[in-house]
Amino acid sequence: MSAPVVRRHDDADVLVGDVASALLERLEAAQARGEVPQVGLTGGSIAEELHRELARRAADSSVDWSRVVFWWGDERFVPRDSPDRNARQAREALLDHVGVDEAHVHEVPASDEVETAEEAAEAYSATMRSEGAGFFEVLMLGIGPDGHCASLFPGHPALEARDAIAVAVHDSPKPPPDRVTLTFEAMERCRAVWFIASGEGKAEAVARALAEDGSVQETPARGVTGDETIWWLDADAASALPD
Repeated sequence: MSAPVVRRHDDADVLVGDVASALLERLEAAQARGEVPQVGLTGGSIAEELHRELARRAADSSVDWSRVVFWWGDERFVPRDSPDRNARQAREALLDHVGVDEAHVHEVPASDEVETAEEAAEAYSATMRSEGAGFFEVLMLGIGPDGHCASLFPGHPALEARDAIAVAVHDSPKPPPDRVTLTFEAMERCRAVWFIASGEGKAEAVARALAEDGSVQETPARGVTGDETIWWLDADAASALPD
């Protein structure tokens, strides 16, 4: 695995445009090789802007969205129609507009479909074993001000999960309290990990994640790398990094 690459952008709009261009190019290249690329989506405001930009560019791209497989790095354990669900956000901003194949959209089961987050994690893991390629072409992640990624929070027991694809998370420090997240082991099976961060509120966490020294327990985002790892940052999110 190569060292992380940092790509700085003047503002959030430029950041979103560049990430959209890079993802479309990557999906086009994978499909040109005859592959059906598998992508891990994330939530949050900058992800929503990215999803909208991808939908806007869909008509001008050669990506066949029906031949892209979608997953999520984490999900809130809430009812399927809850606005808190990452999958609902992605559907409204992107997936409902680009002609996806529903058989290729793999959501974490919701709280009105199974009784516990543990059951949701087990079902999601089973689906990934049966429908996954064994790796992501691109896994997109955000980072919280506390350094968390997906729903792996500082000091949380889920950081220690081994021999598991997805696990339940309870007592999340950020609401809602019950979630399902991929583990470090699952997220490391990637051709590319792309962290996307915008805003000054992320700057300190970004700096900790990219520092030479530091703890995964303190900054979980340090624990995820792919064959390629890129940090896509706007100027504010990059403001605590060395020049």
